[in-house]
Amino acid sequence: MQPAFLKRLITTVFSVDVAARRHPLMPPLLICTDLDRTLLPNGEATESVGARPAFAQLVSRPQTLLAYVSGRHLALVEEAIHDYGLPEPDWIIADVGSSIYARQNRGWSPLEAWSRHISADWQGDGWSDLAMVLSDVSGLTLQPESRQNSHKLSFFVPREADLPALNREILARLQERDVAVCLVHSVDEAAAIGLLDILPRRAGKLQAIEFLMREQGLSCQQTIFAGDSGNDLSVLTSSVPAVLVANAHPDVKAQAVAESMRMGTQDRLYLARGGFLGMNGNYSSGILEGIGHFHADAVRELE
Repeated sequence: MQPAFLKRLITTVFSVDVAARRHPLMPPLLICTDLDRTLLPNGEATESVGARPAFAQLVSRPQTLLAYVSGRHLALVEEAIHDYGLPEPDWIIADVGSSIYARQNRGWSPLEAWSRHISADWQGDGWSDLAMVLSDVSGLTLQPESRQNSHKLSFFVPREADLPALNREILARLQERDVAVCLVHSVDEAAAIGLLDILPRRAGKLQAIEFLMREQGLSCQQTIFAGDSGNDLSVLTSSVPAVLVANAHPDVKAQAVAESMRMGTQDRLYLARGGFLGMNGNYSSGILEGIGHFHADAVRELE
């Protein structure tokens, strides 16, 4: 027998202006979610039936704002929205937090204020300039040009690489060029290869989300993040309430728990485990479970 909430799902989400979506009597809730293996069921774990439609119903509420936060570039995010039938978000934070786009009537508009904010860290250099500086560093393989952008330089890294030593060499080289960077490591589980993204120091998923919160006048209590991988750790262990979906790799879970305890933010991190609405906690059902933990009222209509 179908759960009752499935019979009431609203599966069509209309694109409207952000201001028009805010209910005058209800505080807004900004849902920020990673895509691959978080909202997108493109990992090995199974997806609960009805989870994505339930997520679409939730974000269709007038007081809910939605941002996709991904390592993908804009075109690949748009491709995922189409291929998986995802709700149109209000913002796309792409390229591991080095670009932000706002939804407009006829497409996406980059937030130039964000680009200006982070560009000074690279002193006018582009990804190709920094790639030349690092071209002979052992263990780094440049990713295809389609994965680079003006504020992101990306490499493949062997999973067995000595990351602390590699980071030291990279930072030493780039400090000589007087650029300020942050290094973001993650793993492509499907390809079994490590990934390294080099960003301006003021860029990244957490910094982009915090910038969006400031721009919209939203607090941490009005924001929630969902993720699954290494490049989500900065947000998962921050003061922003966050959920780690159940299908996340055990290593990421261990890192998230250890770092949040070190940072004193363990009360802001929720590990989805399944059981909410009879679902397994993977992917979008884990996102719903985390929202239910931090914002029970928001998911009450799904029960």
